[in-house]
Amino acid sequence: MEKIETTILRNLLFNNEYCRKVLPFIKTEYFENLHEKVVFEEICKFIVAYEELATKEVLLIETEKRTDITEDTYKTICDYVSKLDDGHADLEWVTDTTEKWCRDRAIYLALMESIKIADGQDEKKNRDAIPSILQEALAVGFDNNVGHDYLNDFEKRYDFYHKKQERISFDLDYFNKITKGGMPNKTLNIALAGTGVGKSLFMCHVAASVLLQGKNVLYITLEMSEEKIAERIDANLLNINIKDIETLPKIMFESKVNAIAKKTQGTLIIKEYPTASAHSGHFRALLNELQLKKSFRPDIIFIDYLNICASSRYKGNLSVNSYSYIKSIAEELRGLAVETNVPIVSATQTTRSGSTNSDPDLTDTSESFGLPATADLMFALISTEELEGLGQIMVKQLKNRYNDPTVNKRFVVGIDRAKMRLYDVEQNAQDGILDAGKEEEYTYEEKQKTKQICRINFND
Repeated sequence: MEKIETTILRNLLFNNEYCRKVLPFIKTEYFENLHEKVVFEEICKFIVAYEELATKEVLLIETEKRTDITEDTYKTICDYVSKLDDGHADLEWVTDTTEKWCRDRAIYLALMESIKIADGQDEKKNRDAIPSILQEALAVGFDNNVGHDYLNDFEKRYDFYHKKQERISFDLDYFNKITKGGMPNKTLNIALAGTGVGKSLFMCHVAASVLLQGKNVLYITLEMSEEKIAERIDANLLNINIKDIETLPKIMFESKVNAIAKKTQGTLIIKEYPTASAHSGHFRALLNELQLKKSFRPDIIFIDYLNICASSRYKGNLSVNSYSYIKSIAEELRGLAVETNVPIVSATQTTRSGSTNSDPDLTDTSESFGLPATADLMFALISTEELEGLGQIMVKQLKNRYNDPTVNKRFVVGIDRAKMRLYDVEQNAQDGILDAGKEEEYTYEEKQKTKQICRINFND
């Protein structure tokens, strides 16, 4: 019985259609035997150079030129190549079989690498890298989509333009304006602010509003405990001063929580990790566990906050510059957003100079300018004594892939720190702000619909 490796190499020599489909996905390391590795390498080199299938004569001539193999290996290759013939194989079968072989080999190699890491034999990677290595191997498969053909695929493009993109909306008008109705799936959205300005308050408020839309929310905290985050969301949803929660009678507290439960089909899960201990691999494992144990799949994920996450790419004790480290965290989180098909919301600290800057920009991003390059939406939260006196906080767009960031570049929202809430202010509060108040294509009907969905009668 012919080995699958031989079947693959034979078809790479004689089957042009098969070759075009599978060659981009096969790796040299998938082959166990040296002579098979060499034959595969020479087939690839010839196809890349001449855009034609190699022949047995070509393989023998090119192999003879190699200086990295012994005479015995060359004789083995000659004997092996001479036996390859143009045997017919069903294209669909041999393609499917090759795909399964690639996945099996990738998993095997990933397991071997994981064992090496677990035994401490890898100087660059620690055990935290194992889940992502295995995940990558499990994801091996043939993707025959080679890109968008501009002229021939115009119908697909037209349908895309007219398809309403699924978004998670805000209960704040100006945030919906700048995002054209909310945050799309597969995106990373970042709030930039100094210590105590309102990063966590912003995320808790948005998490509460999304829950009221009937959506499932996962809130991951690396700074505060699960109970402290829940307390902030209680203040928001129960419409009560956070200092008064502990004095609220149990029967009244239970009644308010039950009233909310009746008015939403969503679920909010809060999960705490120690600071700087968890990365995207841990979050991915959590998602799998929530799916298995609670049948819970989030519609949006909050991570509080990015700078105190870990990276799955680097060991904690490895000397890595902050630019690379923070950028890798951002890339991993955005990859998680794409993988899970949900928006991810997180935050980042300003630099020391940015913490006192009333007009921050991208250069005020703490530790890494690579973070703004990865984010889809990034905005600064700005607080001054004057704004605090008015019960307001300013928002400044820094980057926006959803809309023109120069329109409504700055605007204010109301803030109630006692109840951990944000709210819309009157339009006249925007009129005196530079670059604010310009209308977007966000209709009155859309605005009212969003508010109807997001708001709840707390007095029930």
